Amino acid sequence: MSVAVVTGGGSGIGWATCERLRRDGFTLAVLDIQGERAAEAAGDGMGMAVDVSDPRQVEAAFSAVEEQLGPVDVLINNAGITGSAEATRLHETPYEEWERVMAVNIRALYLCSRQALRSMIPRRSGHIITVASVAALNPFPGRSAYSVSKGAALMLAKSIALDYAADGIRSNAVCPGMTETPMTAWRLDQPELRAAIESRVPVGRVGQPEDIADAISLLASDRLAYMTGHGMVVDGGWTTG
Repeated sequence: MSVAVVTGGGSGIGWATCERLRRDGFTLAVLDIQGERAAEAAGDGMGMAVDVSDPRQVEAAFSAVEEQLGPVDVLINNAGITGSAEATRLHETPYEEWERVMAVNIRALYLCSRQALRSMIPRRSGHIITVASVAALNPFPGRSAYSVSKGAALMLAKSIALDYAADGIRSNAVCPGMTETPMTAWRLDQPELRAAIESRVPVGRVGQPEDIADAISLLASDRLAYMTGHGMVVDGGWTTG
């Protein structure tokens, strides 16, 4: 049975992804800052309270996964934050807030991917899937740190694909548009803001976590074995205009 590690699996896209991958037959290891939610999302697998931006916690978590569940077949780099209201235009963003966004959205990807690769390379098999954003392609106004971090996340996915293809390892990204999660509730719970956003989406609605989980599930399967280095946009047509 294949083992998948999902970061940030305790809510939103991560939670829906865990539900979908369990149905697909994966054994899950869920790493989330909320340990109880991680355990619940993991089902019969294992859930751990982990700060994925902390090198020691990440190393310990992956060691525990391999010891209890076996080698990691798929890593879903999902954990991410938008930053607080202070993480706005570049000159207005405090240094500490910039660093906080980069720690979760970039450093964590490096740390988790590095650990996964160390077990994937000897087996010449594995797939790393990174949840980026359409902000990686078209920056969100007034969200500099978030947009920059997601651009870097997409490039990291491409870099891994290029460097490790000869080792039998694939790397792809999913780039969601506006999706209804706890992280976006502050905007989507305001009727006027929601209407303004949905008016720009050709299919007429914002995404649901399950929409993104479906894309991740497809990538995690063997059905797209020739695809690597790709950023799959799942945004209801938002970026086509």
